[in-house]
Amino acid sequence: MAAAAVDSAMEVVPALAEEAAPEVAGLSCLVNLPGEVLEYILCCGSLTAADIGRVSSTCRRLRELCQSSGKVWKEQFRVRWPSLMKHYSPTDYVNWLEEYKVRQKAGLEARKIVASFSKRFFSEHVPCNGFSDIENLEGPEIFFEDELVCILNMEGRKALTWKYYAKKILYYLRQQKILNNLKAFLQQPDDYESYLEGAVYIDQYCNPLSDISLKDIQAQIDSIVELVCKTLRGINSRHPSLAFKAGESSMIMEIELQSQVLDAMNYVLYDQLKFKGNRMDYYNALNLYMHQVLIRRTGIPISMSLLYLTIARQLGVPLEPVNFPSHFLLRWCQGAEGATLDIFDYIYIDAFGKGKQLTVKECEYLIGQHVTAALYGVVNVKKVLQRMVGNLLSLGKREGIDQSYQLLRDSLDLYLAMYPDQVQLLLLQARLYFHLGIWPEKVLDILQHIQTLDPGQHGAVGYLVQHTLEHIERKKEEVGVEVKLRSDEKHRDVCYSIGLIMKHKRYGYNCVIYGWDPTCMMGHEWIRNMNVHSLPHGHHQPFYNVLVEDGSCRYAAQENLEYNVEPQEISHPDVGRYFSEFTGTHYIPNAELEIRYPEDLEFVYETVQNIYSAKKENIDE
Repeated sequence: MAAAAVDSAMEVVPALAEEAAPEVAGLSCLVNLPGEVLEYILCCGSLTAADIGRVSSTCRRLRELCQSSGKVWKEQFRVRWPSLMKHYSPTDYVNWLEEYKVRQKAGLEARKIVASFSKRFFSEHVPCNGFSDIENLEGPEIFFEDELVCILNMEGRKALTWKYYAKKILYYLRQQKILNNLKAFLQQPDDYESYLEGAVYIDQYCNPLSDISLKDIQAQIDSIVELVCKTLRGINSRHPSLAFKAGESSMIMEIELQSQVLDAMNYVLYDQLKFKGNRMDYYNALNLYMHQVLIRRTGIPISMSLLYLTIARQLGVPLEPVNFPSHFLLRWCQGAEGATLDIFDYIYIDAFGKGKQLTVKECEYLIGQHVTAALYGVVNVKKVLQRMVGNLLSLGKREGIDQSYQLLRDSLDLYLAMYPDQVQLLLLQARLYFHLGIWPEKVLDILQHIQTLDPGQHGAVGYLVQHTLEHIERKKEEVGVEVKLRSDEKHRDVCYSIGLIMKHKRYGYNCVIYGWDPTCMMGHEWIRNMNVHSLPHGHHQPFYNVLVEDGSCRYAAQENLEYNVEPQEISHPDVGRYFSEFTGTHYIPNAELEIRYPEDLEFVYETVQNIYSAKKENIDE
């Protein structure tokens, strides 16, 4: 009976939404239903916020049911923005109608800013102050971030330009927040030893678009601890570590009991869960990110050591980190409490090597050299993080394909957050930004800071200042955009158009064209280095700017390109900068690129029709 009443009322509500007067037929039937039934109907999911607004204006009873703090508007908020509900406590009093309005307004403002970025920054990287608009918006930051995530989750092959800039904005906002958290963390007293927390900040900063939290990583480690306890129970059912509660920081002092914990840990980590040091792909940044270490169950000495250290300490074994050269280690004290100890009173643990326990001599054998006693000492959290970031910095310098040098930029930011007066790294950062042609104003600020710290860097600083100022002046002199018309006589030899998916004849890579020149526009040195003169048509032929599937940008001669008869999406990070949509056969240029090549799209349609339609006909036959 109740179900029938609900079904009947469900049919009445949409009709009511179109009416304003309380005398509408069926209204009395609806409002006389029990309150919980009415509430169920209004929360059914088929009514929009506008529907609820109109329904609440029909009579007092419905208006009371749709009160701003009640279930109806909470359900509207939950259905529209489900990912935000985790930020609210069940015990909080929330004006859900007002919350809905604020979130809606934040979304509209965020979209307005994202939409403006392509026109403002198409020809350059987004400058430092380019994000100020969204930073200065009024309202909860999580609302703006949520809208940016919504944009990123839009249908896969469309709104590529929106996604491109939404990603950049979200990347920046999250990194700024994480960097502030890291700086606050670094202000903790020296005896604050949350190595895992610091490592997670590094992980988050380098992967700001991933859902990484200390809580989630700790939960995964807790599950490993439970497995260790299960194994430990089989070794010693009365072991004191089994009585530890979550969050306790108790330590067990008996060496034999500590040894039992380490034996159980080694079995669970290396035999049961198959964790291992990544010898095959050692120089991979993923080895340093704690969430990836847990997912892939592999890492390098420092990340494996931090995992091992965290588990051991939760189970009462007071291991300590050792910043050993070339191979990070842990040490385990074997001496009596309160006694004067030296390096021989410790066993050294190689978490990278399946928890192997080493003597001092074996440690030296591990790296193939003798080291001083000082290098066996304990290091604090900041030194551990310095080593982790230093590893990332080294990997960033090795980057080849990634022409944005994102890892190098991120690791420099992290290192300078810890040690802001490192002159050589500041100089590297200035050179990097100068090389990439981004943030010239910030380059000048960095150079001024370097000059203050070390006047001896005058030569390098002066060179960069001069060329940065020249770059700024050239930007001021730029007028309008260069428009290239296919119908222009000087472009008669251009065969291909922007948006077409191509294949390189010699190297076989897939790419998409995002620009072209009637002849090679690179300098003599580039032409000589790339051996362009050996091509049959040399540099007197059209050249194309292409985005390559491996993430690189290249400048290819026309004779080296051919149509890709099996077109596919090009997974290049800058695709959205130039294109708004992938159709399955080609990319559609965004408004800014189309302004520069206004006649290309017509040629693209013609080419696609000729090539891919003909191919389909052949298949059908």
